[in-house]
Amino acid sequence: MKKIYVIIIIITFSISCSNRSDSGTSIVFHKTHEPKKENAPFSDIVQVGDLYFLSGQIGMNHSTRKLVTGGITEETKQTLENIKAVLKHHNMDMNNVVKCTVVLADIKDFVAFNEVYKAYFPQKPARTTFAAKGLAVGAKIEIECIAAKSE
Repeated sequence: MKKIYVIIIIITFSISCSNRSDSGTSIVFHKTHEPKKENAPFSDIVQVGDLYFLSGQIGMNHSTRKLVTGGITEETKQTLENIKAVLKHHNMDMNNVVKCTVVLADIKDFVAFNEVYKAYFPQKPARTTFAAKGLAVGAKIEIECIAAKSE
């Protein structure tokens, strides 16, 4: 009797695995909505089924291609506005964000960053925050996100 159960479990597992690989989930490397970034070596956003993986954004004004002035508060606002722009281009908004990874150049900026962040994410997506030296172009903050879109 045990052999029959083992065979049934193996067959069920095999069917389950084969169904997953045939699920039709595709990977789409979307082009940027920012003309000045079209030659960047990464995608702003990559779609896997209903999940969207946003590349890290910094507090750069995309019109001028320069970091905004005003310290961590203004850079955080601009970073989150850049995320909003990418999401909007894909018919989503900040409510679609389910996970953020935040990198600060200085952990002492945590409180100021967090005050701005809370205003953009009242739904409280999952989050990881840490500090690291040497962010791109001398930025004080970088945020990457995962968004989920249900039809």
